[in-house]
Amino acid sequence: MVKSAQIQKVSTGEKENNLEKSKPRFGQKLNKIFYELYLIYQFILRFFREAFSLPLEGREIMHQCYQIGYKSLGLITLTGFITGMVFTKQSRPSLAEFGATSWLPSLVAIAIIRSLAPLLTALITAGKVGSSIGAELGSMKVTEQIDAMEVSGTNPFKFLVVTRVIATTLSIPILTFYTGLVGMLGAFLNVTLFENTSFTAFIQASFESISFLDVIASTIKAIVFGFTIGIVGCYQGYNSSKGTEGVGKAANASVVIGMFLVFMEEIIGTQITFMFRN
Repeated sequence: MVKSAQIQKVSTGEKENNLEKSKPRFGQKLNKIFYELYLIYQFILRFFREAFSLPLEGREIMHQCYQIGYKSLGLITLTGFITGMVFTKQSRPSLAEFGATSWLPSLVAIAIIRSLAPLLTALITAGKVGSSIGAELGSMKVTEQIDAMEVSGTNPFKFLVVTRVIATTLSIPILTFYTGLVGMLGAFLNVTLFENTSFTAFIQASFESISFLDVIASTIKAIVFGFTIGIVGCYQGYNSSKGTEGVGKAANASVVIGMFLVFMEEIIGTQITFMFRN
């Protein structure tokens, strides 16, 4: 009887221990989140320290601008043109109900310049460039190429991270203006196809409602989007581990987190611009 009671106590204690282990440890998870935020904060601080110190990797920055900007033109052109045409086509019936189709160029210009051009460019770049940066740096990390650069006397953080973040910060605003231009061209072709509007009349009607604040706000948002995409991709790739599995996770996280932050920044930027506009 004594032995059976002891066995029962031991089994009960084991069950309690298993239950305690199965409970989610919120304190540890919270500590892990704060520690990750601290690492991101240190990563960003290190970027600014390295970015404003000499010498600059000018040739590598230009190479990355070519890889990020020029090689994205085909996809940006197609997407921007289709967006301009589709948005115009979808907006026409709603305006026609009120006999306000003459406002169509202004409506399209406001939507593209204020929001669609920077947001669309950032999302495309996050999917194409962010995943590429994460996978490239991740593969270099797991194959110890970054460690080899340190041994050879090269600053891998400056050569790999700083150049890519600067390139995305510079390239995405330029691509944003290009996306806006191509989107307006698609809108013009749709308008002139149905209403025989001249190019001069379309441009005049389009930019009547566009202010200098709209252009500045879109440019600032594009710069912030570019910096965010570059930082997220570089951080995920530079800190990847666990071999090829880590490379895949770094590429996937670069896209998902980058797009999520772009949407959040778009919401915040729109609210700030609305306050200045009023």
